[in-house]
Amino acid sequence: MKVLTLIVHTQVQQQLTELLRSMDQAPGFTFTHVEGYGSEIEHDAFVAARDQALGNVPRIRTDILLQDNDVEPVLARLLARHNNVIGQGVYWLTPVEQGGHIL
Repeated sequence: MKVLTLIVHTQVQQQLTELLRSMDQAPGFTFTHVEGYGSEIEHDAFVAARDQALGNVPRIRTDILLQDNDVEPVLARLLARHNNVIGQGVYWLTPVEQGGHIL
């Protein structure tokens, strides 16, 4: 199993939600509001003047637990040129040693 972590602009949360909900491989996911700091805010058209002054970029972090064989199809859909989230963030994969429900 793997955890796919995405960090994207808050402006694409709804589009990302719709995209993930359309995938059978991603039965559930979690959004967390986060702030990004770095030099990219100077070139970011989505950053409001207030956020530029504060030096942060409001973002959404999404964590998705995936079966190993579901990683490639999910990444293919996320990285497809025809969706509204392309170019709006970063992702990484983390191996999961164990997981389950707390009963």
